[in-house]
Amino acid sequence: MNPLIVGLVQQSCGEDRDVNLAKSIESIRKASSLGVKLVVLQELHAGTYFCQCEDPAHFDMAEPIPGPTTEVLGSVAKEFGVVLVASLFERRAAGLYHNTAVVFEKDGSIAGKYRKMHIPDDPAYYEKFYFTPGDLGFTTIRTSVGTLGVLVCWDQWYPEAARLMALAGADLLIYPTAIGWEPSDSDAEKVRQKEAWLTIQRAHAIANGIPVVCANRVGFEPDPSGVGNGITFWGSSFVAGPQGEFLAQAGNDGEELLIVEIDMTRSEKVRRIWPFLRDRRIDAYGDLLKRYRD
Repeated sequence: MNPLIVGLVQQSCGEDRDVNLAKSIESIRKASSLGVKLVVLQELHAGTYFCQCEDPAHFDMAEPIPGPTTEVLGSVAKEFGVVLVASLFERRAAGLYHNTAVVFEKDGSIAGKYRKMHIPDDPAYYEKFYFTPGDLGFTTIRTSVGTLGVLVCWDQWYPEAARLMALAGADLLIYPTAIGWEPSDSDAEKVRQKEAWLTIQRAHAIANGIPVVCANRVGFEPDPSGVGNGITFWGSSFVAGPQGEFLAQAGNDGEELLIVEIDMTRSEKVRRIWPFLRDRRIDAYGDLLKRYRD
């Protein structure tokens, strides 16, 4: 499909799950009316970012896949005729939970899912308490708009993940995201963090010769435990082309529906002049399977 029109939903989230979903659905409806064929929602878009603290009660928010939310989102994808990337807190079994992205085909069916592989454990991002690392691998998902390499948030810092999705035939790299600033950080530190986040993902686009789509949440969310200072999510959702160029970028302090037209023929053209896949020395990369070269 060329060009491919993509919609990124950047929104703030509160405690009311129904309100959050209603906002997402309204953005999907609007995107569809503007000709969008692929809609990407941010990480854990149905609720607040509860991982700021460790609280067993938060496991009650998880649900099976398929389940109530996938039923709703599947019907929305079908109603508006869009391919939809959503992000859910998956309950796989008692004591076994994942941070999972689900891709819906435009007929409402589940085209595939990806379980987040890299799980952070940092101040205000205590995800290892909640999420088991993914076990589905770096597997692309085929849809009517192309083959999608869906990864989630912390995955975006790892070139190996992006490369493996590209090697599996991804036409796009897609990152539902929840990242922001700790309020006590200095202004200079905030700039460095955000620029690093943008740079690493643009580098994935360049190294693999394919577009990158990143939808991030926005707004301040307090620490549910009251211990931490909360997180100000910096928005700045964006799409980069296969040479890392910005095709569009949202602001960092407000909700926004970002509509972007992607020329899906450019990847082929770029890879012909920058043939990184051709020149990879796959015979010499064995040490990448080591934790560290002592």
